[in-house]
Amino acid sequence: MSRDRKYIGAHVSSAGGAANTPARAHEIGARAFALFTGQSNRWQSKAISPADADLFKEQCALYGYTPEMILPHDNFLINLGSNDPEKLEKSRKSFLQEVERCMALGLTMLNFHPGSHLGRMSEEDCLKRIAESLDEIIAQTGDVVMVIENTAGQGSNLGYDFAHLARIIELVDNKERMGVCIDTCHAYSAGYDLRSEEGYEKVWKDFDDIVGLKYLRGMHLNDDKRECGSRIDRHESIGRGTLGEEFFRRLVNDPRTDGIPLILETPDESLWPQEIAWLYSQIDS
Repeated sequence: MSRDRKYIGAHVSSAGGAANTPARAHEIGARAFALFTGQSNRWQSKAISPADADLFKEQCALYGYTPEMILPHDNFLINLGSNDPEKLEKSRKSFLQEVERCMALGLTMLNFHPGSHLGRMSEEDCLKRIAESLDEIIAQTGDVVMVIENTAGQGSNLGYDFAHLARIIELVDNKERMGVCIDTCHAYSAGYDLRSEEGYEKVWKDFDDIVGLKYLRGMHLNDDKRECGSRIDRHESIGRGTLGEEFFRRLVNDPRTDGIPLILETPDESLWPQEIAWLYSQIDS
């Protein structure tokens, strides 16, 4: 097993601008990173200037980061499945701007949460609206792959079932622009038993059968404070939660996770250098 094909990193701060993120990732020993290209809790953020875009690309080149190692995340206000016309319009406009900032930075993926029906529409109608939103935005942009993240299933959030992810992809016209990011905590809390060896293999078989491994474009590596099937999203530091060290050892030695960003979102950022180093140390050589 080669360490060269494992892109392990974390979601680093973009304070002061996106151009600061490659150095921050490098400082913690990351070979991949995630970032917000704008504000995480605002509908609108400034467009990326040509000068800022050039500096970001220079810093990525300096520290050896290519687009396949970088998984930006959209802001948390966006709900592409909203049944509120005003909120839907704002979500679509904001998401379009997120994609445009990725394009300006030369990034090729954008990670997002599918959306929520808020108890005001059926799951199927919400999934259709999410796909309609994506079709609209894909038609206005180029190159960037829309990477759907699975969810823990809290509240009315969709994406906790692999079938939800598959249905969105099925409904989107341009499937070449679609991908999936699997969050390990979310999957476990949603009821996918990744902890045992048998369960781990079954989850990946189910994912391949329902969604397709070809759509796997990234992962979030988080341990879980809660038990399998809790439907509660509570990240924990690696090896300190209910998933445990053996799961992460199995994952970093799995060839299915080669060549995609494996991003820590664990709660104690001070542990990120240690967690990254430990994950790399577990790879069989």
